[in-house]
Amino acid sequence: FPSHDKSQEKMKFQHRFQVQAPVAAVAAFHRQSASMGATTPPPVIVRVHQAPAILNNNDEMAFTLWVGPLPIHWVARIEEVTPIGFVDRQLSGPFRAWVHRHTFRAVTADVTEVFDEIEITLADQWLWKVVGWGMYLNLPILVAYRAWQTKRLVRKTDLPTVAPASHSA
Repeated sequence: FPSHDKSQEKMKFQHRFQVQAPVAAVAAFHRQSASMGATTPPPVIVRVHQAPAILNNNDEMAFTLWVGPLPIHWVARIEEVTPIGFVDRQLSGPFRAWVHRHTFRAVTADVTEVFDEIEITLADQWLWKVVGWGMYLNLPILVAYRAWQTKRLVRKTDLPTVAPASHSA
């Protein structure tokens, strides 16, 4: 569940779930830029504007999250890519800082634990502070949906390919 560290002004969130698939398949699924749209719960709509199909170290992903009529523009950089994880770091967006570490650990040859660690610092502007709090408080719903979709979309017998989200200019 969310925790708030006032001394650092950082808010932290952690979540774990298991997928019936090998680490390589789970990691490959998460590194597809289109997986973000496929694992984001409605009513939020994801529009990816710019991103490579497969995310590698130092790639950037520009997208908009539509939360009802509110567009939330975001640019993230992918960092620290390894066979067992990566970090996505907000370069611009609704938070002063957002760092999301994705770690994949083999439980067995065919079962992978996905561990998400997110550190957030809210923006200074009051509107984005309110939006950021709302997004932060909804992280349990977001990660539960992502876990369900990941389990559904990733198969241990074949590597899934997610259809790319519609791209807007």
